[in-house]
Amino acid sequence: MTEKAIIKVFIADDHAIVREGLKQILAETRDIVVAGEAENALDAIKLFRKSDCQVMLLDISLPDRNGIEVLKQLKKEKPELAVLMLSMHREDQYAIRSLKAGAAGYLTKQSAPKELVTAIRQVSNGLKYISPALAQELANHVGEDHEAPLHDTLSDREYQTLTMIASGKTVGTIAKELSLSVKTVSEYRARLLVKMKLKNSAELTHYAIKNQLIE
Repeated sequence: MTEKAIIKVFIADDHAIVREGLKQILAETRDIVVAGEAENALDAIKLFRKSDCQVMLLDISLPDRNGIEVLKQLKKEKPELAVLMLSMHREDQYAIRSLKAGAAGYLTKQSAPKELVTAIRQVSNGLKYISPALAQELANHVGEDHEAPLHDTLSDREYQTLTMIASGKTVGTIAKELSLSVKTVSEYRARLLVKMKLKNSAELTHYAIKNQLIE
């Protein structure tokens, strides 16, 4: 590998131990270097603008902003940027939303040790990356004649609110974690209930469990 072939990576994740783990994995390669990192969305956007990284590893659940929102902003500023979304959530929960928003790929943090290097090399060449497990899941649904589930009609923030409520979190807790007002979260909740034709949080939780949107 020549110097010109080096892939520069930026890591945006609020957990220091995760960032260190990712850096250790990449330290074993000759063609990939970590050239920047941040622990929140604000710093990620600010610091990335000053970097010359070609690939970003972006946590989907940053403390100050949803990762998909950050993804959309970065892609507007730099359309050629390859963004690999990282998440603790199962792939079928957020992968399709991430790819539709412009992500080059999606990795669960559990699969990162095995797939990270391959994924970075692939997306740096302008290709998409999905895991073999997700590819199989998508293949299983090819040709199926069915309407899209109701939760696919939600915005990214509404979907995030849905999963958090279904996980047992109160509106106040969600507001604090997302750095939003209680009023704003309540509006998200009201909108998603209307869109999904549900009456209350209990029905919402039942729907999320039935459709495997939460663990």
